[in-house]
Formats: sequence, C-alpha cells, structure tokens
Amino acid sequence: MSNVYGVDIGTSNFKMCSREKDKILNEKNIIAIQNKNQLLAFGDEAYEMYEKAPENIEVTFPVKFGVIADIENMQTLLLNFYNKINEDKKVAGNADFYIAVPTDVTEVEKRAFYELIQDSKIKAKNVYIVDKPVADAIGAGLDVTKSRGIMMVNIGAETTEISVLSLGGIVISKSIKIGGNKLDDCIISNIRKVYNLVIGSKTAEALKKELGSAVKVEESFAPGFGRNVLSGLPVSVEISSDVIYNAIIDPLHSIMDAIKMILERTPPELAADIIKNGVYFSGGTSQIRNLENFIKQETNLNVNIVEEPSESVVRGLMGVVSNPDFSKIAYTPQEKNYD
Repeated sequence: MSNVYGVDIGTSNFKMCSREKDKILNEKNIIAIQNKNQLLAFGDEAYEMYEKAPENIEVTFPVKFGVIADIENMQTLLLNFYNKINEDKKVAGNADFYIAVPTDVTEVEKRAFYELIQDSKIKAKNVYIVDKPVADAIGAGLDVTKSRGIMMVNIGAETTEISVLSLGGIVISKSIKIGGNKLDDCIISNIRKVYNLVIGSKTAEALKKELGSAVKVEESFAPGFGRNVLSGLPVSVEISSDVIYNAIIDPLHSIMDAIKMILERTPPELAADIIKNGVYFSGGTSQIRNLENFIKQETNLNVNIVEEPSESVVRGLMGVVSNPDFSKIAYTPQEKNYD
C-alpha cells in the first residue's frame, strides 16, 4: 500500500502529514536563498533570518494572499519539507497526494497547486484536490456529507475565507484579503503613531499574541523593541494593550462585515442550521483572545473555535483519506475540466 500525504500550503505556514505518521509538520512557509541560487535554509530556520539578512541572502515567502507567487521556490520548499517529514530517507515516488486549494481563486491559480506537486521531483502517483473549506470542516470533526448548513471562517495570514457548506460541497464562499499580517501592519502603524517607535513585523506579531484581544480588556503592558523615529536610536517601550486593541479592531470589523454579507446571501434553510450550530472558526489568526465574544456581540451567533485551528485543514485531508464516506470530496483537475 503506497503512502498518502496531505498538504496545506498557507501564506505563512506549510502543513504536511502522512498516513504512516501521526505527526503534522507545521513550519513557516519561507525560504532563504544565498547568492541567488543556493538554498541556505527553509521553514522555521529561514524565518529566524527574516528581516535580519544581508543583501546577498534573500528571505521570501513564495505564497502571497493564498496563491503561489513563486513556483520555483515553492517546489524547492515542497521537496525539502517532504524529505524532512520522511526524516531525510529519500523515499521513492509512488505516493498519493491530497492538496487543499482555496476556492475563491481563479482556475489557473487552482491548477498551480496541482501542478506544483505533479511537476515536482517527488514523482507522485496521483494528486487529488480538496477544496480548503471542506477539508477545514472535516478537520473540525464535522460530517460535511449531510444536508445541513455549516459555516466555516478560516482566518489565515493574508486572507480570510468564509464559506457555507452542505452535502460535501460549497454553497457560497468569499475570500477577503485581510488576515493576521494585516493586523500586524495595523499594529506597526499605530505604534509608530502613538509611541514614535518603528517596529518590525515579528515584533508586531509577538505583541499581537501577547496583548491582542478582539474586545476591550483591562489594560496590560508588554515591552516593544524598535527604533525611535526622532532620535533614530534603538529603544524599548512598554506597549499598552489598548494601543494594540485600537490597531486591530478595524480589520476585525472588516472580517465581520464579510461574514454578515455571506449570512445575508445564505439560503434560509441553511441559515437555520447555522443559527442552531453556530459558526466554526479556524486558521492561525482565529486564536486572537476573545474573538468568540466579539463575533457573538456582532451577530448573536454561537462561535466554535476549532482545536489547533492552524492545522484543521491538513487534519481534514487525512480525514478524507481515511474515511470512505468522504471519497467523492477529492477530485483531479481533469474531472473539473480545468484544461
């Protein structure tokens, strides 16, 4: 029996798992190239170098807004992550791959995910596509084949995908270009405005994790390191949680508006199911504190944050592989006539 791999290629993180191992490989989807053509580091190790590298080392994310922007570097990353999950035993081809693909992108962009694996040095036997929201719902432990409405909201690094599912397919779906990185950018600009402090995106992300909350909470502080705009010198400033809250609340409202728009367009029978079961949230950015309270205040709906939300899609891919009920959910591009 050949091995089977599930692959979820996110803007910020690359997730991969295999049927033979319980372990999920979840690392930063980033590559460091030295002197234009030499692989220096990849994954978490390359992320350590991000925003710190000299000119001859280029550290980049090959995926932008959920789609593959740099196919060559993405293929290098895919091969290296594949070898890493197999503990560098060079595994012969002949494995099946299930890859999660965002729905609200063009057919050409969808096909790029398929071809990434098909044309790589891994020599896959078969490549199957699974729509990301469907895999997400399966990873959240939901049976997507029933005739009931499920609302999934995946808040990733650069995009938020909002989908209503029923009978194993997508009834309505919308993707907006707001995610965790947008929150970080807002934090950077607000801290510059309030404290005259220039910080990097890693510092912004750390402050978001430590102080970020979707509803106003009692004020707390954490140190922010950066450069003072006026003196030009490196300094450390105690950053208030209120400043972080004021920075992230606007993009969170934009996500909320998109959710309301989808709810307005949802057929009434499916809307009834969503009222009954609540909305399911996944993706790394859904871990912001008090997100459920914020959504409840705005929509009166119950909110379920999926366990290990950044890995629910890749768990769902393994669910598709192991459960015969879900076999029709995976397809190849030929079946959808992308050609």
